[in-house]
Amino acid sequence: MGASAIDEQLVEALAAIYGRHAGHRAVHAKGTWARGSFSASDEAAALCRAEHFQGTEVEALVRFSNASGDPESHDADRDNRGIGVKLRVREGVETDILGTTSPAFVARTPEDFLEVLRLRRADPATGQPDMEKLGAYLTAHPEAQTAVLATISSQPPESFTTLTYFSPHAFRLLAADATGTWVRWRWLSPGGEQRIADDEARERGRDYLREELAKRLAAGPAELDLVFQLAAEGDPLEDPTAVWPDEREIIVAGWLQLSELIESPERDGHIDVFDPLRLIDGVEPSADPVLHARPRAYSVSAHRRWDRPQPPA
Repeated sequence: MGASAIDEQLVEALAAIYGRHAGHRAVHAKGTWARGSFSASDEAAALCRAEHFQGTEVEALVRFSNASGDPESHDADRDNRGIGVKLRVREGVETDILGTTSPAFVARTPEDFLEVLRLRRADPATGQPDMEKLGAYLTAHPEAQTAVLATISSQPPESFTTLTYFSPHAFRLLAADATGTWVRWRWLSPGGEQRIADDEARERGRDYLREELAKRLAAGPAELDLVFQLAAEGDPLEDPTAVWPDEREIIVAGWLQLSELIESPERDGHIDVFDPLRLIDGVEPSADPVLHARPRAYSVSAHRRWDRPQPPA
């Protein structure tokens, strides 16, 4: 899939905020990798005919990350955290399930997101963004405030495994009889969210989240639950800034078991891209413009990591 001008501009705008870091992603640059498996529930199988929801254990490659584009970011920073889960359904067939700790995205369209990124760029004279212009944007775009408040108000996590990771995008699950159900998914910690004070997180060190996960997995497997939030009539399917009401039905769709921490598998010219549109039969995307822009921008970032030119559109 070729990139358009805005895809290039998004990656450039991220580099203007975080700097250019050879060999690293434009965003979510600092990652911690783990290996495990996923097994779906009977409820998921009833809703969706996709192979990975039929209950058979599936190999999983998992990457946890800080949202920053700085690969040297401190784990105590107030920032979103991300999870990318690559399910290797069978030989040659993969699908990805992504999430971040923000319940909503900051913009409804790629164009609005580009404007936000450009406003976040620091003024060389002050080292800070122009807060007056940022404030004016948030006043004109109140839909962005949910994501902004979620980021700045959340204390650092105790562990990558004690967080909730949301998809702000909707997907249509197709059952065996082609009946469709619109959902958003989340990865949940079975023990609920656990966060720590800023000072304590800072004292634990720059890489404390990786160190904590290594210690946790050395003592035994860790689990995250995949749940589906089912849409009701009138819930927005194409607006990633809108949070669906809490009273919407939730079903447990499966369980991700993390077995071991691993070093990054990205070496010798190989990279792993986590793509929210890497879907297989039984799962369909909404027309959300942000969702459809993500793979193209990831492609730009991936080719820069490879130090290869982006193919033409």
